[in-house]
Amino acid sequence: MHPVATALGTVMHPVATAPGTVMTYNDSVPANVLGNKWSGYGGAVVGSALVTAVLAPFHQQINSTTVALAFLLVVLFVALFWGSRPALLASVLGVFSLNYFFLPPLYTLSISHPQNWIALAAFFTTALAVGQLSARAKRRAEEAEAASQEIQRLYQELQSAFERASHAEALRQSEKLKSALLDAVTHDLRTPLTSIKASITTLLDEIRGRSPDDQIVALDAESRREMMEVIDEESDRLNRFISGLIELARIEAGELHLQRRWGTVEEIISTALARAENLTRAHQVILNVESELPVVRVDERAVSEVVYTLVDNAAKYSPEGTSINISARRSGDGMVTMSVADQGKGITPDLRERVFDKFFRATRDGDISTHQPSGTGMGLAIAKGIIEAHDGRIWIESANGPGTRVVFTLPIGDEEFTGEADYAAEPKQVV
Repeated sequence: MHPVATALGTVMHPVATAPGTVMTYNDSVPANVLGNKWSGYGGAVVGSALVTAVLAPFHQQINSTTVALAFLLVVLFVALFWGSRPALLASVLGVFSLNYFFLPPLYTLSISHPQNWIALAAFFTTALAVGQLSARAKRRAEEAEAASQEIQRLYQELQSAFERASHAEALRQSEKLKSALLDAVTHDLRTPLTSIKASITTLLDEIRGRSPDDQIVALDAESRREMMEVIDEESDRLNRFISGLIELARIEAGELHLQRRWGTVEEIISTALARAENLTRAHQVILNVESELPVVRVDERAVSEVVYTLVDNAAKYSPEGTSINISARRSGDGMVTMSVADQGKGITPDLRERVFDKFFRATRDGDISTHQPSGTGMGLAIAKGIIEAHDGRIWIESANGPGTRVVFTLPIGDEEFTGEADYAAEPKQVV
């Protein structure tokens, strides 16, 4: 919307109201516009009369040029405040007053000397020019102000539109994420519950002697033992899943309270490997720890859980008989860098960030293998939360050859810690 200049020299400013409607300044405040027009003419009369009243008693002491400049000031101010038409009236009144009160013969409209004709004509022309230029400058300033306000209004509307669009997109993404998480949680809860329900039902039918469809059910000792093992394994799986959900919720809520203690990297790795002993029976575990590695001030239980998770994944996703390499070394940025590498099929680059998302499993969601190891899809998400709570980082690199290498960093503690273990000079190998 642009300002509209009227024939009177005033400007009608567009005023934004409800969406889709536009109201001009004249429509919104007509009384003010009318009052401004008549006050402009009144200002022209009052200004000319005031200059005449002040200077007329001194007409013998001041020359006509000074009087003409005083009337030009009146024209200028009237044009600036009220526009060109009141300025035109001020110009006419200035010519009349200058001729009647200040040019000889006084108190008459007759002009006796040709020089006065030239003076009056020059004054009137100058007054008209000053009035028009001042009114035009006023209009341009008003138009610029109206344009600035309109741009500001349009910018605010555009900003509001962007905010609404961003909010709508955020809601859409949130609903999509909630749907995906619900699907994942439902799958991971339903699978063990289905197995437990089927095993329990079969055992109960065997006790009753018949199934609901009147089929005779008879199980030998081996079959009953297998059913019990299924119930035991799936119950453990369900318990791990719920424990993972609780741990992940604590991490996301910022309520993971670390119990930091001085400890050695070897102790952390040994604790994790002792817990993962049954998982790694079919693999060769190689441990490479840099000699004289400094201690770290961490929550040993939490970091050991990270190492255990990485070893568990390495054992699940790599063939039997392959090696799992665990290394630890001091990096140049005041951190200790640890890694766990396997010799499985590896993870494609486009999935290496996503595997740290909640409930994401590369084999299920990324389809890198037809083999479907059991898991909750929360291990790496929890590991990332624990490492970042220690001011470290965790990421995935390509291993040397086939497989996956997960790397994370931990801050170095006080090197003068008195309880520091005595390290061997060469890296150790555990088989």
